[in-house]
Amino acid sequence: MDPSALPVPRRSRLLPRLLDLTWSYAPRTVREAGDAIVRNFLLHGFPHKVARRSLALSYSLWLGTASAVLFLLLAVTGGILMFLYVPSVERAYGSIQDLESVVSYGAFLRASHRIGAHAMVLVVVLHLMRVFLTGAYKNGVLVRQHRHFNWWIGLALLLLTLLLSFTGYLLPWDQLAYWAITVGTNIANAVPLVGQEVRLLLLGGHEINQSTLLRFYVLHCFALPVATAGLVAWHLWRVRKDGGLACRDQLALQQRSQEAPPAPGKTYALLGIAPGTTPQVETALVDEDEHLVETVPALNRRVLLTLLATLAVVGLLAVALGAPLEEPANPQITPNPAKAPWYFLWLQELVTDTTLRLGGFTLNGALVGGILVPGLLALLGLAVPFLDRSPPEAVGVWGHRSRRGVNAVFVAVCLALVVLTVVGTLLRGPYWNFYWPWESWPTTPPRF
Repeated sequence: MDPSALPVPRRSRLLPRLLDLTWSYAPRTVREAGDAIVRNFLLHGFPHKVARRSLALSYSLWLGTASAVLFLLLAVTGGILMFLYVPSVERAYGSIQDLESVVSYGAFLRASHRIGAHAMVLVVVLHLMRVFLTGAYKNGVLVRQHRHFNWWIGLALLLLTLLLSFTGYLLPWDQLAYWAITVGTNIANAVPLVGQEVRLLLLGGHEINQSTLLRFYVLHCFALPVATAGLVAWHLWRVRKDGGLACRDQLALQQRSQEAPPAPGKTYALLGIAPGTTPQVETALVDEDEHLVETVPALNRRVLLTLLATLAVVGLLAVALGAPLEEPANPQITPNPAKAPWYFLWLQELVTDTTLRLGGFTLNGALVGGILVPGLLALLGLAVPFLDRSPPEAVGVWGHRSRRGVNAVFVAVCLALVVLTVVGTLLRGPYWNFYWPWESWPTTPPRF
């Protein structure tokens, strides 16, 4: 009997159509789970299977996913705010006032964007700390790894995150924004040889005016987000090319290995097929599949859970805290004290602490604390993958005994930056004098 002549069982017409829309996120079979990676544009960059350990909250704390969610949140809320904001010194402050009091849910939208920006700075810093403390910037036992390069991309993303928040700080055009940008650009002015040119490039002149606002607006809304999105994609691609998260190297060490030639494989180049092998193939592990799970739906569930948790936290904070809006920017009235944004307060405090006067000689704190010390930290951050001599067994492990020394130094530096930030935020009063929490600040008029 011809099989094609067999009757086709009747099925609901609605259910298959719905399954066609969701099967790549909720596959019914292992075959569909594999096809989802190939056929779905959003999932195409992920491997077919991932290590179960890499999905665990106890290892990565899901900080990388939370950073991506916050960036997406800022892109969506920022895109809406662009329709309501006017980048003009005459109308910028008024448009923010309208957003706060006239536009439906405008205050919540602005607060979500502002708190999301602060949260992204904090989460990206914590993500970098997690990578360092687990030694995930070093190459492990998998072949063809260049994790140090992805570490550099992560440092660039941290810098872009700070610049995104810094350029957005000026847009409300109130006193808080105006003088925070004044302090920040004055620190940049202390860079030897090129400091004045850098400040002129940022401000578009010698003072903060319409040119400055327009430059910060374009940087904040176009140039920096495009650069960040490109580096995020590159960062994720490098994770896959390096064989996944660093905890996968530990699986390679823990499993029983055998002497076997690598299985032939192929990688796809831009203009054709190039012979080669993948990092997973060349490890030649035994019983590797017992530690792996299908990317779909395991990774989808983790991303969805992180998305919901992140949006819930930002939304609750937006309702509880709101977004500050002080008086309109006035170049003639200087707040006392004038402070940089909170993520640069450690730098402002360091400049103060390194300004020393010995008789007629004055040590320039802006040069030492504002340029030399941060520059040294940046150079050490770039070089640490090569300075760290910990063994491959320490890669992807929290608190490995061989990394106690380097982790202790890193934690000490982080704590020092936190202390400087707290001092600059809470303990610096008028004229940048030091006050204990139980001391009251003297009432001083603003400086004209």
